[in-house]
Amino acid sequence: LDVISEINRRFDVPVAAYNVSGEYSMIKAAAQKGWIDEKGAVLESAAAIKRAGAKIIITYFAKQLAQYWRE
Repeated sequence: LDVISEINRRFDVPVAAYNVSGEYSMIKAAAQKGWIDEKGAVLESAAAIKRAGAKIIITYFAKQLAQYWRE
């Protein structure tokens, strides 16, 4: 997130971020064990990336995010 923020600050270009498979797996596993709320974690993860300055987010949670944002 720091790198996204710094690139966004220094350059006048749209910044894209990729939410990697390890982050996806971590959220899914923690939610399956009941340690976290999956919806909340997915929304917060995307919000953090957006707050850092990404205009485009590439994520395995894309379909879920689209559904959550429509609710």
